[in-house]
Amino acid sequence: MLRSFVGKIQKGLSLIVPLETANVVPNDVRKGYFAVLAIKDGETKRFVVDLDYLTDPAFLGLLDQAQEEYGFRQKGTLAVPCRPQEFQKILDGWRT
Repeated sequence: MLRSFVGKIQKGLSLIVPLETANVVPNDVRKGYFAVLAIKDGETKRFVVDLDYLTDPAFLGLLDQAQEEYGFRQKGTLAVPCRPQEFQKILDGWRT
């Protein structure tokens, strides 16, 4: 079941980058990583996130919220409805 869910998320992520810019990746986004914008209440911060986070329940919850709020047809960097400080706590908590 988790594999199916992650497959859906990966498919959704593939829709984020427009085809004409699919080969243009910012220098700070290495192979195995993707960019995420944490946006909430006028606060915005960009993060570069390891693909391993796609198995983290807190991160997957944010992706569900992003899908509900923005849909999977976002263009460019993935946006999640989360304050940057909260997103950083999710990233820090997963590493421990």
